[in-house]
Amino acid sequence: MVEWTDEERTMIKYIFDTLNYEEVGPAALCRCLIVYPWCLRYFSTYGNLYNAQDIILNPKIAAHGTKIVHGLDKAMQNMDNIKETYKELSTLHSEVLHVDPDNFRLFSDCLSIVIAGKLGIQTFTPEMQAAWQKFLNVVCSALGRQYH
Repeated sequence: MVEWTDEERTMIKYIFDTLNYEEVGPAALCRCLIVYPWCLRYFSTYGNLYNAQDIILNPKIAAHGTKIVHGLDKAMQNMDNIKETYKELSTLHSEVLHVDPDNFRLFSDCLSIVIAGKLGIQTFTPEMQAAWQKFLNVVCSALGRQYH
């Protein structure tokens, strides 16, 4: 079980309170798919994704990016039990969708870059980034838990 300080909880909640999910989620997923094009294999039913512009303009990608960030919100609301909170989602990604669990980390890195850009250096301090990375690492671990 992960130990969270009050300061870490406050910083993570602050990040979520300032996020525009409909902006940050799509931006992070687009960045992930453009920078790591092998992740595109999981989105074969999303239409034309042959170049960066097509990815950025794809409404299904935008909707899924927003959905991911809303899913992270669920973890923030259950920080003391993230592994149990994501048990079903981990099973879905493992047994049904067959998503490589490393993709969770790749998306997390892209999300951190987008959030850092939105909040700026004055707000997204090294301490805040450390708390955020800790949170994302726990989420990635929970999502990868049901893999064999």
